[in-house]
Amino acid sequence: MRNSRIIGAGMYVPPRVVTNDDLSKLMDTSDEWIVERTGIKERHYVEDGVGASDLGVEAAKKALEKAGLKPSDIDLIIFATLAADYMMPGSGVLLQHKLGCRNVAAIDVRGQCSGFIYSLSIADQFIKTGMYERILVVGSEVHSGGLDLSTRGRDVSVIFGDGSGAVIVAPCDAGRGILSTHLHSDGEHYDKLMGYAPASCRLPRITHQMLDEGLQFAKMDGKFIFRMAMDKFPAAIEEALQANGYTINDLDLFIPHQANLRISNMVGKKMGIPDDKVFNNIQKYGNTTAGSIPIAITEALDQGKIKDGSLVCLAAFGSGLTWASALIRW
Repeated sequence: MRNSRIIGAGMYVPPRVVTNDDLSKLMDTSDEWIVERTGIKERHYVEDGVGASDLGVEAAKKALEKAGLKPSDIDLIIFATLAADYMMPGSGVLLQHKLGCRNVAAIDVRGQCSGFIYSLSIADQFIKTGMYERILVVGSEVHSGGLDLSTRGRDVSVIFGDGSGAVIVAPCDAGRGILSTHLHSDGEHYDKLMGYAPASCRLPRITHQMLDEGLQFAKMDGKFIFRMAMDKFPAAIEEALQANGYTINDLDLFIPHQANLRISNMVGKKMGIPDDKVFNNIQKYGNTTAGSIPIAITEALDQGKIKDGSLVCLAAFGSGLTWASALIRW
């Protein structure tokens, strides 16, 4: 059976930079407070009228250029986001239209922070079965318009930024490329990180009272999520390595979902992964959920941290709760 591999990667973040000092003018916070808790120094915000599909198009164009392909060469689009442009339709078809991939199927994935690895796993299966030859996988988020930029919402709002990453997945010989993917969820704890309103399970879906209470903004039990991440990240990494007969010592690079710099650093130390083998860029972009791993992949490739033959592990944990990993021989 053939494997699949990433043949091109691209990223795009909007030009507007929002620093911690900028946020301190909107809420009771400081650069020191944010850096100590998250490691984040700045993030990027879109201007009004820019959606997740717009960011995704720019990242996709760069990935296509790296792969030496045209939009017409794409057989399938998989679009991961929790911040779709509209309630319906999904952002996948918007990207398909804007990119010019006429009549190509578009799948939307709502896996939040694990969305990119979930999407990569779907692409991997389609390539392995021979159904498709070139798949565009995009993770793109516009968080800024949905953040409570006040002291009430600071624990969540200082974390997130806008951005997009994209990869092109194509066939390769067995023994290299995506060696395996591992997906998990635990819906028992769905309410530890969630957006309460609007919701189709209630009539009306949203009320003025809900808006006044700020229920349209994401709520997070930070301490619980931190503890779970410290448990699930190492388990996901170890699962991927064991499934392919490798150990931590064989790993050339670990790319975690950029949720919190403290989590990434602590997971690396817990697993015995040297600091120079853990890729972090949350300092510049904040948490871009589904966009964070493909953005990191693009930068790691551009910086020469991923070379031909490198063994790379991707891992993510987030809302749902969901967690996932992928092991790739580049």
